Amino acid sequence: MNLDVSKLVPVNVYMEVDDLQGESIVRVVKDSTVKEADEPTFVRIKNANFKNGIIEVEVLSRLLSTASPTDRGFIGLAFRINDMNSNFESIYLRPTNGRAEDQVRRNHSIQYFSFPDYKYDRLRKENPEKYESYADMGLNEWIRMKIEIEGDQARLFLNEDKQPSLIVKDLKQGADTSGAVGLFVDVGTEGYFRNLRISPSN
Repeated sequence: MNLDVSKLVPVNVYMEVDDLQGESIVRVVKDSTVKEADEPTFVRIKNANFKNGIIEVEVLSRLLSTASPTDRGFIGLAFRINDMNSNFESIYLRPTNGRAEDQVRRNHSIQYFSFPDYKYDRLRKENPEKYESYADMGLNEWIRMKIEIEGDQARLFLNEDKQPSLIVKDLKQGADTSGAVGLFVDVGTEGYFRNLRISPSN
């Protein structure tokens, strides 16, 4: 679906909508005053109360000129966002890691986290490798994300892959939560989104 600007609410981000050959492209940049990572930094989609089903979107990530050497082009989706933006789940990509020469960085190409209690650093410390994965990806290229969500489980598929790149079997907000969907970015990223499709199953 085309992204209707009237249904987009920026939360701790700057947003603009461009029309490219009849297609809506949303550009999103994190508010630089938000210093912490894995915060509510997304464009919230109005009237998209989501519990279970499929969320699909194409994302493209670039590094800002102000990006630091540790910035990775963070871009992805948030879901089951509550009304106050104080609880949500997220899966995002680190495109610069996908083709790094360092294997450890490659292993951190995809990340799940749950706000506010289970950010990436806690999950990595307490459960190394469980909530991260590798996939081939890079900056400045469109990457199709498809997340299948059912109860307390989520599966991420990239591009046309038949097998998931990441499986999460214990979403930290629990099986019965629901909420909005968001277009997520983090520090140092100029993120672009198109072709969002939300398909609830119940």
